[in-house]
Amino acid sequence: MKLFEPGKIGKLELKNRIVMSGMATQYLEEDGSVSQGGIDYFAARAKGGVGFIITAAARTRVIEKVPGKPRVKLMTVDTKEHAARLRELAEVVHGYGTKLAVQLTAGRGRNIHTEALRIIGAVASSPVPSFADPNIIAREMTIEEIEQLMKALQCSAKLVRDTGIDAIEINAHGGYLIDQFMTALWNKRTDKYGGNLDGRLTFLMGVVGSIRRGAGEDFPLIVKYPLTHYLEGARGINEGLEIARRLEAAGVDALDIDAGCYETFYWFSPPTTQLPGCTIDLAEKVKKVVSIPVIIVGKFGYPKLAERVLQEGKADFIALGKSLLADPEWADKVREGRLEDIRPCIGDEEGCLNSAILGDPITCTVNPAVGKEKELAISPAAKKKSVLVVGGGPAAMEAAIIVAMRGHRVTLWEKGHALGGNLRLSAVPDFKQDYHLLIKYLANQIKKLGVTVKFGKEATPELIQRMRPDVVLVATGGIPSTPEIPGKDRDIVISSQDILKMVNGLLKWSTMKQKGWRKIMWFFGNLFARFLEPSTIAKLSNIWLPFGKRVIVIGGTYAGCEMALFLGQKGRQVTIVEEAGVDNVARDMFLGNRMHLLKLLDDSNVDILTDTKTLEITDKGVGIADKNGRKGNLRADSIMLSVDLKASDGAFQSLEGKVPEVYFIGDYVEPRKALGAIHDAFHAARQI
Repeated sequence: MKLFEPGKIGKLELKNRIVMSGMATQYLEEDGSVSQGGIDYFAARAKGGVGFIITAAARTRVIEKVPGKPRVKLMTVDTKEHAARLRELAEVVHGYGTKLAVQLTAGRGRNIHTEALRIIGAVASSPVPSFADPNIIAREMTIEEIEQLMKALQCSAKLVRDTGIDAIEINAHGGYLIDQFMTALWNKRTDKYGGNLDGRLTFLMGVVGSIRRGAGEDFPLIVKYPLTHYLEGARGINEGLEIARRLEAAGVDALDIDAGCYETFYWFSPPTTQLPGCTIDLAEKVKKVVSIPVIIVGKFGYPKLAERVLQEGKADFIALGKSLLADPEWADKVREGRLEDIRPCIGDEEGCLNSAILGDPITCTVNPAVGKEKELAISPAAKKKSVLVVGGGPAAMEAAIIVAMRGHRVTLWEKGHALGGNLRLSAVPDFKQDYHLLIKYLANQIKKLGVTVKFGKEATPELIQRMRPDVVLVATGGIPSTPEIPGKDRDIVISSQDILKMVNGLLKWSTMKQKGWRKIMWFFGNLFARFLEPSTIAKLSNIWLPFGKRVIVIGGTYAGCEMALFLGQKGRQVTIVEEAGVDNVARDMFLGNRMHLLKLLDDSNVDILTDTKTLEITDKGVGIADKNGRKGNLRADSIMLSVDLKASDGAFQSLEGKVPEVYFIGDYVEPRKALGAIHDAFHAARQI
């Protein structure tokens, strides 16, 4: 495979073409040096076969000096103490034949986080609005400050080289400070650092020169920048290509190409809804204008896609970020042909980016051991037990896997006819394909580990006691809760869960309340559920969906918005009705994911009515009232209720004291996102 052919960046020889992209981790000591947890984190990825690791952005003596303990820490490269930890990191990574680069940053500029912004303000290329609070105008960086920063970067570059690190990557991406100087939208300067492209690149070229003086002319140097921001008034592709030419002429050894900025967050950190390999066309364009290696990043955790990009010569190296959080052994598993064993990233960004922005050490929705690889390693149990897992959703599946890995005898009861629970339902829309991959991964691991799975088995406390297991893990999920709206039981209404279950064919015949053609459709859906995957069902859903042309979705949660998008992309005319304000729409999602979902809704012509209360549901639509009390009616052929979950009724609590060990996990205890359910199951199962 091309992925595992040696590669070269400047004088640096790499064992393969798989790069770990720089990501904020918060695995740092108070002084900004890499913590032991951070060393273990990188070591796990090096051990897993990655050829080249790039650290998170590391600052030098930055202008941002926040009093007290900042919420969001940055890796720092200033002192001998910092150097000592970097040297230790390099030695560990090199032990696996992996090379290491430190990513140096000049700062965040107008993108400084809210906490520091309100204390010290922002220092940027020009007086432009801050991203976190547009009412706060960033202060223009002075010439003296620029010169001080250049000297500091030179010192940090020398320190990096002296630690045994193999390369430096300049962080000029994401709309951070260097990118702000490069971009006309944020650079309004009239001195030598502003004006035309020559002037706007003066800062970047100064950074390149400073690092060269510090690290040496032969030290491998990479620049990461967005070819385009996909933002009006910011960088377009043609200017991005000219920058590539100039960086090659300046002696840069490789280019790390991405896209986007904070305003288009979903490009430089692609979420669930973004297409795999969304930046392929950008790398291909850069390859045509430069002869130095091109690294491409942008949702490439799909082995066949990554290999094809290299085979077709559209990039020289593939950079992975979140995929290596989900599975540190991604590279080795691809090399060994064990693609079904790769734990996939689902792109929800709850554990990684959301945690980092909150100032917490990052984790991963599907991999609870991130950053605690040694501490949370799975070890054999001292005593083998018989374990019953009740339920087939993500919490149940994760628990069954971990318990089986510890050597216990595991049986799983699922009352339906397929594993996945609500996760399976979520995987039906085309834009949720990553969730489908997770279901396949979990189901495959359950099969490989020899877990006995019994479908159509509805558990009761009496049946469980009759089985006499040593341990019971109850993960039956939460109970659907629909809003109390007059008329909600009319035939025109269906809940978000019901429609996905209908498409997925997972409802039993006995639960059907519909008549005629709908009942026939449900019957065949139930029959096909045993044989069709969610991705196949989604392709058939145009003829299965029991909706008319005009659809109203009541409730602007992210689940409601995703269903609205699903229906909008199937050609329906969809309106979302949300009682709260516009900020409430899909607010239960991470920032970048929400941005992209709202954009896709707009692209699909889905209307969103906010500050609008649903008064009643009729056979022809809904009665509504705006925030001023003015009433009206919306006509619809079908109405969908966005359903929330509530905690279980506690029917299995009676098992306590009657079974040696009982654990209640997942949504059975408290409805939450996939991260909460999977992590809860992981930690409970490790105790058994």
